[in-house]
Amino acid sequence: MLLLLDTCCLLWLVADQSGLSGKARQLIARHAGSLYVSAISAFEIALKCQKGRLALPLDPEVWIERALAAHGVLDLPVTARIAARAAMLPPLHADPCDRIVIATAQFHGAVILTPDPLIHAYPGVQVRW
Repeated sequence: MLLLLDTCCLLWLVADQSGLSGKARQLIARHAGSLYVSAISAFEIALKCQKGRLALPLDPEVWIERALAAHGVLDLPVTARIAARAAMLPPLHADPCDRIVIATAQFHGAVILTPDPLIHAYPGVQVRW
């Protein structure tokens, strides 16, 4: 199983694992070394920093690189096919970053680890929390 962390899961994994559910912590431990995020998560984290909604101890680019390396998380690129698929999803979720995470999971056949109920609402998407 390819396990795709959404952005909040990545942040909790790195900064405060108490935000993760027990099941999420178990899945992360079981898939250590083969965890994934969409590259859009780096964009989302940097954007939150720029807007003052997230404080990081390092420049976002450096923080993301170190966070992924420290936790064995690999990033999946946002390809043209994934971007087009995200645009064609039903409009259940208005957040374009989350739509790209959903499309990335669909494209790769991944399970998304997220507490977001809007992501859970998408048909044909496997979600765990």
